[in-house]
Amino acid sequence: MGHGGDAIAELMTDHREVEEMFARIQAMPGSGQELRDVVDQVTIELVRHSIAEEEYLYPAVRKHIDGGDRIADKELADHAQVEKLLKELEKTDTGDPKMSPLLQGLMDEVAAHVQDEEENLFPMLRRSCSPEALNDLGDKIRRAKSMAPTRPHPAAPNTPPANKILAPGAGLVDRARDLITGRGKS
Repeated sequence: MGHGGDAIAELMTDHREVEEMFARIQAMPGSGQELRDVVDQVTIELVRHSIAEEEYLYPAVRKHIDGGDRIADKELADHAQVEKLLKELEKTDTGDPKMSPLLQGLMDEVAAHVQDEEENLFPMLRRSCSPEALNDLGDKIRRAKSMAPTRPHPAAPNTPPANKILAPGAGLVDRARDLITGRGKS
């Protein structure tokens, strides 16, 4: 969850971890608890990652990159689509015929988002921000991930200041639910 380094290194490490989880899902022969456990872990990581980007990365994009408002708005729309898919996956049984198309939709959506960030957004941010600013942003992103919700909340605000106020409370509730149910422990 927290890897160290500047914001770009932190977020790219998250991307690789989610890609590894997607590869595990694709290699699974069927449904059942093992699939549910990996889907839950993907959900936890994607929600934490998204919250951190929404709280800190996209405001930095708005501030430091020409046309940053348009770019950040597009990224937020991508996140909203992923969050809807995660919410649908959360309530879908692994044996349900809808599970496979939902997972494929999630993987496709996340792959496109990751590619766009890594090929376009991150290079622009690296050119626009000092190494010190990117390191500071990395620290803020790691803190945000540590307090972020672990479940999708599609109706929650995704821009500051409301998201910075509400996310830690939702995160606390989600982590308590996870502790009670054992979700995310595998």
